Amino acid sequence: MSRIDELTERIERLLLRHEELRRTNALLEQQLAVTLQERDSLRARLSAARARIDALIDRLPQPTSSSPEPDA
Repeated sequence: MSRIDELTERIERLLLRHEELRRTNALLEQQLAVTLQERDSLRARLSAARARIDALIDRLPQPTSSSPEPDA
């Protein structure tokens, strides 16, 4: 095999590998976008849940200020 044929074959393999990596990168970018959306959604849900819990805590009756009776 001549040197040019060898170089041609290597270049073709490199081009194929480049295309594979490009497709893989695009898929990873899509997965990252989905994951970031899910994270943002979970953060929003967590914030809403915290707000609901805080509102429920605020509605709890306040303890009386009298001192507790000792156990006899």
